Amino acid sequence: MQHQGVNGTSYILDERAKALAHYPHMRKAGGLLFVSGISSRRPDNTYEGVEERPDGTLALDIKAQTKAVFDNIRTILKAANADLSHVVDVTVFLVDMKDYGGMNEVYNTLFDGPTGPTRTTVAVHQLPSPKLLIEVKAVALAPQ
Repeated sequence: MQHQGVNGTSYILDERAKALAHYPHMRKAGGLLFVSGISSRRPDNTYEGVEERPDGTLALDIKAQTKAVFDNIRTILKAANADLSHVVDVTVFLVDMKDYGGMNEVYNTLFDGPTGPTRTTVAVHQLPSPKLLIEVKAVALAPQ
């Protein structure tokens, strides 16, 4: 679903995980696509890269979560006829910098230095669910 406002066009995708508050998956403004912070959450509110063990503890996989995050971003960008090649800037939020290497392994399969986006990676105290290791927000050029 698209909605035009004074701040651009919002994109809310019915087939993606719903936002936890009132914001769109993406907004197009000034020739750019601003993708909200995206996790590995699936439309059914389960998470890729999370295994609940019989004892109730969680096994969290940074590589699976990173791949799922960028798969979700790719799907959101597609709503505006864009893809990962249009991304110009990425901000990565990690709960623990020990996951930096695993995140980079997946990231480096998606982007290269000369043509990939600029990137900032920061450690955060926590994300909206204890099942999350990573969240990513992105800015992309809107195709003409």
